Amino acid sequence: SYIKLLTQLFGHKLMIANATGCSSIYGASCPSTPYNIPWANSLFEDNAEFGLGMLKSYTQKRNEIEQIMLKDKDNELYKEWLENKDDYKITSVIKNKLENTNFKKDLINYITSRSIWCIGGDGWAYDIGFGGIDQVLSSNENINILVLDTEVYSNTGGQSSKSTKLGAVAKFATNGKHTYKKDLFKIATTYDNVYVSSISLKANPMQAIKSMIEAENHKGPSIVIAYAPCIEHGINGGLVNSIEEEKLSVECGYNILMRYKDNKLTIDSKEPNFNKYE
Repeated sequence: SYIKLLTQLFGHKLMIANATGCSSIYGASCPSTPYNIPWANSLFEDNAEFGLGMLKSYTQKRNEIEQIMLKDKDNELYKEWLENKDDYKITSVIKNKLENTNFKKDLINYITSRSIWCIGGDGWAYDIGFGGIDQVLSSNENINILVLDTEVYSNTGGQSSKSTKLGAVAKFATNGKHTYKKDLFKIATTYDNVYVSSISLKANPMQAIKSMIEAENHKGPSIVIAYAPCIEHGINGGLVNSIEEEKLSVECGYNILMRYKDNKLTIDSKEPNFNKYE
């Protein structure tokens, strides 16, 4: 539902780098890939670097386009692109107009502005791929990260991860995890010019939508941490009830809806009812 929302909000503007795991298996399992936008996945552990590489290569091509257009600023289409090169709608129209001209064919697909998102689970973001997350958050590049936080290693059977909370029962923590959950939200706020958000879709859909839009609009790195209940949680009635778990987790204070931007923290959660969640 989080990925679907992302595609609904930003449509063909999106380019997705996907960490191998649940988010690729249920979203684009071979030989079928349902996306009609640029989507690719590399190794599980290097997804953040992979997404940053996508952005860097795309930017390099667009810089080449800019140099070509600067040499002929009397061209009205070129002038319009130079003035609006980060506007998806305007650059899409310009791309369509230039397709049947003598403009360099290998650069045509880079005329349109894009929004780059790295998507993966907590095993990637909190643990094995955290070094890449660090690289992206400290890059000051205009790139976004969506973490689908199931609080366990979902794709390999529900093992305890650095995202698993204190006392939670999971594989490798059958007596309850003895260490606290890694505070990725707090860590991300220590970087300069980073937008950070914690969302839970059923608990507050508008806050989730607002967070994704704010992340996309932020000129710099952004990270959205989305609580995503998993089949490994053993939810009563199965995954059909997972979205209700998202709501209950916030109502009882287990998860907190927050946004951090411009050195200001906003708490979007209401007063918790500690008897809500079992």
